[in-house]
Amino acid sequence: MTNVSAIQNPHQNHLLNALLEVDYDRLFPNLELVEMPLGEVLYESGGILKYVYFPTTAIVSLLYVMENGASAEIAIVGNEGILGISVFMGGDTTPSRAVVQSAGYCYRMKAQPLKNEFNNAGPVMRLLLRYTQALITQMSQTAVCNRHHSVEQQLCRWLLLSLDRLTSNQLNMTQELIANMLGVRREGVTEAAGKLQQAGLIEYSRGRILVLDRPKLELRACECYQVVKTEFDRLLPSLHASAK
Repeated sequence: MTNVSAIQNPHQNHLLNALLEVDYDRLFPNLELVEMPLGEVLYESGGILKYVYFPTTAIVSLLYVMENGASAEIAIVGNEGILGISVFMGGDTTPSRAVVQSAGYCYRMKAQPLKNEFNNAGPVMRLLLRYTQALITQMSQTAVCNRHHSVEQQLCRWLLLSLDRLTSNQLNMTQELIANMLGVRREGVTEAAGKLQQAGLIEYSRGRILVLDRPKLELRACECYQVVKTEFDRLLPSLHASAK
């Protein structure tokens, strides 16, 4: 972990980076760097949340799982945010499952120190509440998108949201996993990805998606991506101003 620690920094998470120095210094001793391998489940539906997670290079999908085992993604969280909002919103449990979508690292913190900080009703609380509102917007827009837009539009939205949380234009993700995330048939994802590849927007092979033309990808996406991005920018402008 020594070598990893040398290149990983809590400031890579934009929420942590947006904290006032005095608040950051108070929380820093509680942060623990952990690896997040692809497919790892951070918490299951109904489980008590013992930790909150601040991703730096990993991306995590929040999935709603039905009784028959079917699932669909309701939001993604990466270096812009925090996993485990139920901890400070008073619920302690959540009906969603959190699964690592793109491997990387995060900093985790035991639940109680963050609860204490939130209950101080200071700048940390206000930052977390604004992030929560932005996350709720993403969840709401995802539900609308899944109901009203084509698989190709959903795939474009998903790719763009993922890219916003990565430092490169490459994602390692099989079509089967994408289909599970979007809650659609694999054949639908295959067809949609094929159209995007033929148009020169992406290059797809063996579980690797390389985005070649982001501006055109944004044009192919529905309005849902921009709605979510605009709300994050409105509520959390400090994340962009302070991001390193």
